[in-house]
Amino acid sequence: MKRTLLAVAYLSAISLATLAADDKKAPDNTATNERDRSGETQTSGDQSNRSADLKITQAVRQALMKDSELSMAAKNIKVVTANGRVTLRGPVKNTGEKAKVAQLASSAAGGAQIDNQLDVEGAK
Repeated sequence: MKRTLLAVAYLSAISLATLAADDKKAPDNTATNERDRSGETQTSGDQSNRSADLKITQAVRQALMKDSELSMAAKNIKVVTANGRVTLRGPVKNTGEKAKVAQLASSAAGGAQIDNQLDVEGAK
């Protein structure tokens, strides 16, 4: 019994050490957080409650969700509409997906101005 417990404890310690060694540097979102707090960019708190703006946001979100080719990251971007201007923010997988999201938003927004602030993952 003691040997079994010692073996389990030893294997657990080795597993934890291996996991710790495999951990990559934790993501650092400091710059993004500072940008969002600066007030220079649209955040979800800037979404207008005007009926027209809510309808635009809803239409854009539905268009994104309907497209089966988009990644989950692209479907989860922030869509903020205020005074008829749609801001798209968040990560997408590649430049093609960025263009596709912008095109879908433009079509769904019915002529509203689109501010495409999407970030391509891995591109810095």
